[in-house]
Parts: sequence; structure tokens; C-alpha cells
Amino acid sequence: MHIILLGPPGAGKGTQASFLQREYGLAKLSTGDILRAAVASGSALGVQLKSVMDSGALVQDDLIIDIIRERITHDDCAKGFILDGFPRTIAQAEALDVMLHHAGTTLHHVIELAVDDALLIDRISGRFSCASCGEGYHDHFKPTLVDGVCDVCGSHEFSRRADDKAETVARRLEAYHEQTSPLLPYYRALNMLRTVDGMASMDEVTRAIKTLLSA
Repeated sequence: MHIILLGPPGAGKGTQASFLQREYGLAKLSTGDILRAAVASGSALGVQLKSVMDSGALVQDDLIIDIIRERITHDDCAKGFILDGFPRTIAQAEALDVMLHHAGTTLHHVIELAVDDALLIDRISGRFSCASCGEGYHDHFKPTLVDGVCDVCGSHEFSRRADDKAETVARRLEAYHEQTSPLLPYYRALNMLRTVDGMASMDEVTRAIKTLLSA
């Protein structure tokens, strides 16, 4: 089974992809994870990617397509995969169609997590994590029990991702709407697009997705 999860950064695609990975034995292919790993490597490509990602811009199509084309050949994709963050443009969607055709298979589900931009900016920009153990928090939804102290390890050091700043998130949303929103009518025309409320609770979104997959 091959699934695409659509929605802007912070819509919850990663959380739902992890559920699908566990529930159906599929590989979770997150371009965000793949790109961040490249950045962390400190390679020349990683330095280039970091500059693009920190600015809120989208990585160019040809590079992303090459990354995905190589990744879906791995053994863990034998039962299928969930794509989180790809495709982001019509060119990427068309390239994916070609990849799957050459592999003798096809795309099965395209699920959009619809969100409210203003609420999403608040959701993302409030995130921070413990610099020591990595435990995640949020200014409003999940603050530390004691101000400035990690609940898990007691550390006083915290960090925020550069691309979680409100201004950067707003630019990422703008880029999403300009470049990725055309995917909605593209997949709607193929009668593949299904939409769930991405602002609902995590469990509600999960139930909605399970219903779509079993239909």
C-alpha cells in the first residue's frame, strides 16, 4: 500500500505517518527527516540544504526526486510506504507516478490534513525541546511542570528549531500554498484525494484516516 499525506508543515503528517507505519507495517518516508539527517552530517550538501531550510524555502525538485527514487528501493519499502512531505509540486507528483509505474505498482491513497494557518503558526512556533534528552514541549499546550526545568531529566537547557520561528513558519506556509496546493486539484481530478480535519485531536485524525483506508 502506497500512501501520500498532504498538508502544510506542522499539520501532523509525521505523527499520523508513524501510526500508519506501526499499524500497517509500512515504511515511513519523511523528506524532512531525510533532509535533516543530511544537514546533521555536515556535508557540503547538508550545508546547502540548511541554508534553504532555515530560510523557509522549499528544496528544489530534482534533488528531492533523486532522494525519493533511491529511498523507495530499500527493503523496508517492500510492503509499501507512507510519503510525508513528498510530493510537494506537480513535477514531483508526476515523477512519483513514473517511479511507481517502473516498479510495476501504483499509488493507493492521497490524504489531506486540512488546517487553519493562524492556528497552525501558533502550534508550531510554540514548540521547544530539552537540549539534553530531547523531550518535546509547547509554550501553551505542553509547558514544563516547573518553569525552566525538563520534566524528564531535570535539565535547564532548551532549544527551538530555527525553522519553527513564527516568521519562518509563515514563509513555509506561503510556499506550501503557492507550490503545493495545486496538488489538491491534481489528485482530486484522479479521484484519489480525501480530506480530514487536521485541527482535530490526534486520535480523531487517526480514526478518520483508518476509516478512509478501510473504505
